[in-house]
Amino acid sequence: MPRISLVEDLTSGRVPAGSALLAEFDASSQWYNACVTIAAEWLRTGGKVQYYAFAQSPEKIRNQLVRVGIDATKFERDNSLEIWDWYTTTLGQNSKEKLAAESLKVSDLSIHVSRVRMKGPQAPDTIVIGEDISVLDRFNDEKNWVEYELARSYPAFRDRSITCLRGVIRDLHSSLVYKRLESVSDGIIDFRINTDHEETINEIRIRTMRNVGFDSHWHRLRVDPETFEVTLEK
Repeated sequence: MPRISLVEDLTSGRVPAGSALLAEFDASSQWYNACVTIAAEWLRTGGKVQYYAFAQSPEKIRNQLVRVGIDATKFERDNSLEIWDWYTTTLGQNSKEKLAAESLKVSDLSIHVSRVRMKGPQAPDTIVIGEDISVLDRFNDEKNWVEYELARSYPAFRDRSITCLRGVIRDLHSSLVYKRLESVSDGIIDFRINTDHEETINEIRIRTMRNVGFDSHWHRLRVDPETFEVTLEK
């Protein structure tokens, strides 16, 4: 079974397939590098990744994967890796990618879910990584995009036993956003910047996990200076 690095380093067993995980992160934390790290390990351990790029271009993600030892082009050719370009749309431009969103309006995204996510067989070997769904707040009323997540995205994952990991920026939205997303999540992971020391420290913790035991302490993260792969500090 594919492995969720960082997260499963802090659990007593495997996170069940089809789990919905929510990451709440400080905007300047190592969350984006962690997303690539998690995607790489999932691919290394035999899984399939659907990576939804909100905050950075697909090409940058491919380059980051190569730096951590993943031949992104090969995995894309084998249909083990899909990188969906939702970033270019945020710039008001048309994407040149094969997999892309033309609009981030929830009315259009609901059609995307119906066509892409809700159809097909069970896929317990697949993880969907949405690196920064906070971006949807720029294009939709807050209540509408949260309702889209609750009524469309999350059920689409669970119905096909697809594990999903969604990231949302801390202290950006109203409490309604966090409480409603947290209420339907099987696990909540926090990424933060700790500035209580002379040096800035990146940390992770599992705040809660419904279906597996976990370590709830804060743990320091190490970032490789060359590959930017994120690991727990030993």
